[in-house]
Amino acid sequence: DITARLAQEREYSKLIDTANAPIFGVDTQGAVNVWNKSARKLVGYTPEEVMGKNLVREFITDEFKTAVQAVLDQALHGEETANFEF
Repeated sequence: DITARLAQEREYSKLIDTANAPIFGVDTQGAVNVWNKSARKLVGYTPEEVMGKNLVREFITDEFKTAVQAVLDQALHGEETANFEF
């Protein structure tokens, strides 16, 4: 049922947006497609400023671009990277 599916998606979006931890998502091209309130508080960018832009090219400092891109590439191949910090 599409109505139930849409309601579930709205609930997931609400949970992500109100989470205490920063949560972001990127598509297969690296473009930001999820950016919650905690991510905004942490880095200062609004969802409007980041949505659709390439996370690594636009928002990661040069010294960490390679490492962050590697983690994203691993995630796209189903490989988990636990507790990545930079």
